[in-house]
Amino acid sequence: MSETSKRHKEEAPRRLNFAVIVCSTSRYNLLSRHGKVDDPSGDIIVKMLENAGYNVSLRRIVPDEREIIQRTVLRMLKSRKIDVIITCGGTGISPSDVTIEAVRPLLEKELEGFGELFRLLSYQEIGSAALLTRAVAGVSKGKVIFCIPGSPNSVKLSLEKLVIPEAAHIIKHARE
Repeated sequence: MSETSKRHKEEAPRRLNFAVIVCSTSRYNLLSRHGKVDDPSGDIIVKMLENAGYNVSLRRIVPDEREIIQRTVLRMLKSRKIDVIITCGGTGISPSDVTIEAVRPLLEKELEGFGELFRLLSYQEIGSAALLTRAVAGVSKGKVIFCIPGSPNSVKLSLEKLVIPEAAHIIKHARE
């Protein structure tokens, strides 16, 4: 790591508040019907963030509907209690996968390297199927938004290798 990056990371905030938004119509419907739902990817995100010393201030499950996803993310962008937003799921290539299309217009600046690095890391684990992987990150209103795939392996990979190591560093620059 360069001396500049090292210094910037040292100057970055130590405490961050995260919002976790799981985008899944099937999980949302189960939650609506039964009042609870098994959400392994959301559980992994919360556990990894808390183990890294971060706070999860909000956790929601929403359906794969562009307007609902966008409205939920906009609410988090307006909240003073949230620094980082993670959306999980809805990033594939099927017609119902609309998370990226919902979030991308809200970004003031996109961090193209996030998707590129995520696909490279995925390729090293799963081979050419990584071609189907979509992941986006960017900044808006002094916050960072990460849109990650919903599989538990993708969640672990993105948080361990990219989100946790860089979230505070990104916030530092987004708020300069």
